[in-house]
Amino acid sequence: MNAIEIRNKFLNFFRKNGHSIIPSSPLIPENDPSVLFTTAGMHPLVPYLLGEEHPEGIRLADYQKCLRTVDIDEVGDNRHLTFFEMLGNWSLGDYFKKESIKYSMEFLTKELNIPIEKLSVTCFKGDEDAPRDEETAKLWEENGMPKERIYYFGKEDNWWIAGETGPCGPDTEIFYDTGKNPCSDNCNPSCGCGKYVEIWNNVFMEYYKNSDRKIY
Repeated sequence: MNAIEIRNKFLNFFRKNGHSIIPSSPLIPENDPSVLFTTAGMHPLVPYLLGEEHPEGIRLADYQKCLRTVDIDEVGDNRHLTFFEMLGNWSLGDYFKKESIKYSMEFLTKELNIPIEKLSVTCFKGDEDAPRDEETAKLWEENGMPKERIYYFGKEDNWWIAGETGPCGPDTEIFYDTGKNPCSDNCNPSCGCGKYVEIWNNVFMEYYKNSDRKIY
């Protein structure tokens, strides 16, 4: 499948599951001084994630144009780009972890026919700001993910925030095993050797980081 086919499968899947398809927002953010460019699908949706009503409802899906320069030195390998489209499904106070994980697994294994044996997931290991995300790990197990392919990592790997302040929270990432030989006995989705490639990220924005750098 090419990129357009994958995009259409994604949008059609979420349309069937009650999501309204919304257009991509501009690459230069509107009314958002926290970033120079739109770097993720959540940027244009921050007001709605904070409680403002969206005209298209509480279940949304889109493909958002994004531009990133923070990892520009790594562009050229098999997993880093500067300009790309980010697919996203969004729940504005409707479903949460249970349904989000179910949708992810169903789309990847049934719509794209990826063998579950090729997938691994990561969850937030917890720290002083938020507890270990055992709930997410349990939900992955309930959806068929073997316990030995569920990993826990800290904020650097499994915590999302769009800018210096704003909505944030733990995330759970899905990785595809390319079949490359392990780089070491401790090879895992966080090592960056290229064996594992991230293909999905579910962000659970349960928290907010304020201007004092405090998370609550």
